[in-house]
Amino acid sequence: MSSTMHSKELRRLALSVLQPGFTGTVAPPWILRAIAEGLSSVVLFTRNITSVEQVAQLAAQLRAENPELIIAIDEEAGDVTRLEAATGATRPGNFALGAVDDTELTEAVARDLGRQLHAAGVSLDYAPSVDVNSNPDNPIIGVRSFGVDAKVVSRHASSWVRGLQSAGVAACAKHFPGHGDVAVDSHHGLPRYDASAEEIAAQALPPFRAALDAGVRAVMSAHLLVPAYDGEVPATLSRRILIDLLRGELGFDGLIVTDAIEMGAVTGLYGIDGAAVRAITAGADALCVGGENAGEDTAELLVGALVAAASAGTLPPERLAEAAERVGGFARWSAALRRSVPADPVSRDIGFVAARRALRISGAGDGVLPLAAPAHVVELVPSTNLAVGNATPWGVAAPLRERLPGTTSVRIPRHEVTGRPGVLEERALAPATGRPLVVVVRDAARHGWMADALTSLVTARPDAVVVEMGLPGAEVPGAVRLFTHGATAASGVAAAEALAGPR
Repeated sequence: MSSTMHSKELRRLALSVLQPGFTGTVAPPWILRAIAEGLSSVVLFTRNITSVEQVAQLAAQLRAENPELIIAIDEEAGDVTRLEAATGATRPGNFALGAVDDTELTEAVARDLGRQLHAAGVSLDYAPSVDVNSNPDNPIIGVRSFGVDAKVVSRHASSWVRGLQSAGVAACAKHFPGHGDVAVDSHHGLPRYDASAEEIAAQALPPFRAALDAGVRAVMSAHLLVPAYDGEVPATLSRRILIDLLRGELGFDGLIVTDAIEMGAVTGLYGIDGAAVRAITAGADALCVGGENAGEDTAELLVGALVAAASAGTLPPERLAEAAERVGGFARWSAALRRSVPADPVSRDIGFVAARRALRISGAGDGVLPLAAPAHVVELVPSTNLAVGNATPWGVAAPLRERLPGTTSVRIPRHEVTGRPGVLEERALAPATGRPLVVVVRDAARHGWMADALTSLVTARPDAVVVEMGLPGAEVPGAVRLFTHGATAASGVAAAEALAGPR
């Protein structure tokens, strides 16, 4: 084989292990050229989506170059949604499903989502999150988890995988070996999971085993340090975790895909190109990239780094070839899975049914609910992590206004609460004089400023109704408290229905 041919082959192999994003609602020329040269996967984000029909046209354009192209998306339903980012998800997320704890319902919701993704042409969904949210201060998982108990998470992980894949879309269990017991957002820094191997085996690994038993063929690695297995490099870059633990101990022989390789937890150590090479060397098969770095320049940087490392031998060429072959095998399997399932109609009703079943109400509701008059709704707004995104709408005010015309509302972010003395009196309490007051929070127990503001409002108005749309805290004040277990559009509707009463 000539050096030129060798270089071309290495480039083909390097392209095949990328799962890049791109900008626009049609495929840019560089993506189409890359597919022709060997690119086996792409990943879609909110910026690529205006409707299911448009995504289906985009998928057809992409697959004209390769009918088995893997088209991936990070669509968890719940708070992390791409298809419904403009409106909020019409299906509740994992924590709400875990709160209901009906595995048949979870399977039905995942199947319904799968039908929508199938209709859009998607073949791989980076979901479900099977992390056990054992740390209440976790800034990145929270309601993305099915719960705080490994047994609950395990049974719903199985149901979610079965439901999604029964609709012809491949699932991906994440974030291995478990992202639930951390206090740092891996988009920005390197979290540590300091449990012992025995604790990890009991707490974090059971849901992954359950997902594997349910037939999942893709697992996403986590960017976190797990000293019980490897005290030197994050899991995504660790052979001890990817090969010895995931492949050896758990017996997984499917596709290992990295969490977004541009995240600070790994790029802060090695740069995006260095992290990419180390991940493939350690045993990852595919590199998710392009959530933040979606240009041709990034893809070419990573391809160049992989080719250079393989040429130099720091990345064994046979390891790169093995990764490419596993991507190819997954592409063939996922394409066959899509073909085996007809495109079924989507019924969004199941999402609203699930959201209503997840709603919990506590406190003396008699004489308070349903509201006797249009309310003033105060939504205390935290910043969200990059997985969720700040642009996706959430809250109770809009659906409540539809049911109780005359309802008014205000959204108050942290900087106003902490930087403007008197803002709560001016914007929250004064407009609610003589009217019901509804205070909407999201993870109040995790945000000190929000908890303080909530306490101030309820002290001034002991009759206030509080709606918590994140993780329920130990003590939530208020005359009546509603817990939605997620901040989706469906969850907001369920809360508004409870507040307004029957139409």
